[in-house]
Amino acid sequence: MPEEASPVNIGDLLLVPFTAGQRVLGMQTKLHRWAAADPGRRFDDLYNLVADPAFLVTAWERVSGNTGARSAGVDRRTVRSITESKLSVVGLLEEIRADLKARAFRPLPVRERHIPRTGGKTRRLGIPTVTDRVVQASLKLVLEPIFETGFRDSSYGFQPRRRAQDAVEEIRHYAQQGYEWVFEGDIAACFDEIDHTALLGLVRKRIKDKRILELIKAFLRAGILSEDGAGRDTHSGTPQGGILSPLLANITLSELDDYFHQIWENHRNSWTRARHRQRGGATFRLTRYADDFVVLVNGTRDHAEKLWDEIGAILDRIGLRLAPEKTQIVHIDEGFDFLGFRIQRHTQYGSDRKLIYTYPSKKSMTSIKRKVKAATKRITHQDADRLFRQLGTMTRGWAQYFRHSSSSKAYHHLQHYLWWRVWEWLKNKHPRTSRRWIIRRYYNRWWPEYNSVALWQPATMTIQRYRYRGHRIPTPWDKPGVSPA
Repeated sequence: MPEEASPVNIGDLLLVPFTAGQRVLGMQTKLHRWAAADPGRRFDDLYNLVADPAFLVTAWERVSGNTGARSAGVDRRTVRSITESKLSVVGLLEEIRADLKARAFRPLPVRERHIPRTGGKTRRLGIPTVTDRVVQASLKLVLEPIFETGFRDSSYGFQPRRRAQDAVEEIRHYAQQGYEWVFEGDIAACFDEIDHTALLGLVRKRIKDKRILELIKAFLRAGILSEDGAGRDTHSGTPQGGILSPLLANITLSELDDYFHQIWENHRNSWTRARHRQRGGATFRLTRYADDFVVLVNGTRDHAEKLWDEIGAILDRIGLRLAPEKTQIVHIDEGFDFLGFRIQRHTQYGSDRKLIYTYPSKKSMTSIKRKVKAATKRITHQDADRLFRQLGTMTRGWAQYFRHSSSSKAYHHLQHYLWWRVWEWLKNKHPRTSRRWIIRRYYNRWWPEYNSVALWQPATMTIQRYRYRGHRIPTPWDKPGVSPA
């Protein structure tokens, strides 16, 4: 580490979370600055940061505040049980720190669960122990600011301050500029099939500390305990559900980003791109969100078809492959679904202009309606105001996600569906009463309301245009007016 590095692996585990967070942010900012200043630098002596009290306290805060805090790993311990036990949080962190410093830390297998999906399918989820989650979170705090400097602007998933809306807006932006053919890629079992050797090779490009590399390898090969109690080794993949997995997946898939970034750089300005197309060539723009990606093509369908082999060769190097049944090539006029949005070109109402529109896909609409239906099919003994709050939370979150798209019709459709589902629920709740009685008791001007709690109306969600931010998206470690170098 340079001389300006902060002292690490000292101090008290009774640090106030805010103080710990500030110390971590300061160190992360330095790591980010150093990594940006020297893209070829390989970092050594990072292991002590993982065991640093400030990093462990901050890691615990993130793990305990995560939505999966109530889930237990193979040791059956949860965040709550640790907090209420004799061991206590400080005791756990001291134990972790001692094991890390002694190089005695060994992750346990992840507990596998199958999460139901639409169509009767399931998604495998790996749940690490709370201890392993804390170490993964601390490791991520160290690695993320380093690798973020090398991630391309076209990558949006699981990165700080980058959103799905940024990815969708980038697609809309370039499709409006003549990128009419779309290679919609689907990677088969991405998190299950990532090649460990390839992944660790990519990590070594920036990390020299062998202790860090051994720790990552230990997590990758920790194994899985299935729901039936059978254990199995993990020779490939990063378990979905692990805190470190999204970062490792982004490091691996950056191979795909780098390939298309180089093509883009070869025709950086509009003049060279136009001249290249005049000579029969094509230009490409990749947009990736985790393992979902599209390649926009300013050229012909034949140019798009050739991407099958090119992308297949890149993925093969990292142990991955395209899913032929889900990967497709479409024209922007046909439209396609991406991250829950439908992206399609239509003629603007009242004019001859053709514009790219984004709005909730049919699949997204079906999903929220299915949730509303499930909520209004349950036992009707609960109070109506409680149901209204539950439906409001559910539909407001959905509407919030799509508020930057042309979603007015979808909002009104959902509002109409909500009204009828609640009406049916109230009739089932009071089967022996008249409709007039239900209206008097539960409605205010024909809209459901009970105990001063009104059912939220999706059509009231304000629709706002989302502007394409491109390379202007800051990281948490950028200082205004200061070059990262």
